[in-house]
Amino acid sequence: MAVYTDVTFEDLEGLLRGYDIGTPLSFKGIAEGVENSNFYLQTDRGAFILTLYEKRVKVDDLPFFLGLMEHLAARGIACPQPVRDQAGKNWSMVKGRAGAILSFLNGISLRRPENHHCQAAGEALARLHAAGDGFALSRPNALGPAGWRELADATNPRAEAVQGGLGMLIADALAELEKDWPRDLPTGIIHADLFPDNVLFMGDRLSGVIDFYFACNDMLAYDLAVTLSSWCFESDGAYNVTKARSMIAGYRSVRTITDAEIAAMPLLMRGASLRFLLTRLYDWLNPDPNALVRPKDPREYAKKLRFNLQVKSAGEYGF
Repeated sequence: MAVYTDVTFEDLEGLLRGYDIGTPLSFKGIAEGVENSNFYLQTDRGAFILTLYEKRVKVDDLPFFLGLMEHLAARGIACPQPVRDQAGKNWSMVKGRAGAILSFLNGISLRRPENHHCQAAGEALARLHAAGDGFALSRPNALGPAGWRELADATNPRAEAVQGGLGMLIADALAELEKDWPRDLPTGIIHADLFPDNVLFMGDRLSGVIDFYFACNDMLAYDLAVTLSSWCFESDGAYNVTKARSMIAGYRSVRTITDAEIAAMPLLMRGASLRFLLTRLYDWLNPDPNALVRPKDPREYAKKLRFNLQVKSAGEYGF
């Protein structure tokens, strides 16, 4: 979350004339994340989030993203729900941007999740995978191997300026993944970005999952790899296998992980690391001057990729 497009109170009043959610009492920007412009809205009927879609979110994908949240919420997943306007639409145009008003979820994201938080996140991910069954729309993963190649080509000329050897690290890892990337594992709806800042807790209870704007159809085990990569490395770059075992146990409490998925995990973990290395590197090299937050450091995921390239079997990840 962040703020790229300013919305005045007059803009807000104009927007809310099309909705039936009460009188605005408070409205302020949220300076977090990197993808969209987000605002906290309090009315006399409750709390909401106004999101304006920027950068990587395409208007043509909004029916998938917003429809998916409605689908998941109807199946018991605690996630934001789009508020439909008086004409029945779940998004509108604001300041030349597509925007949606979403229900607000209580809870906080954790900077240092512990083992039991990792277990809860693993269980929530598996429940999300199960709840995604039957969703009528589909969306390919734009940030799969084909997207990695585009990002690698775009960042290669300046990668060495960020870290020595980074260009070669990316090129070698991508060549291997393009050759060996799994093609026949179980697929479905995945979140694709279930970092700790996209999971909310109230005390030790998981209260919600947010930010579905990378959701797509892809391998379920890849989604688990993304989540392990973002929750189970410590700040010094060490992989915490105890946290990983907790997350895997939480996931397995809902969904069986197949032998083929386990065998593919070293490749999936390399792919997850490369994906976030590349998107962070691109944003680092092409910062938005209007953003209120600094792009995330790609070198964190370069370190994770180097670790994953040394892993020979899924047992090293806690399976």
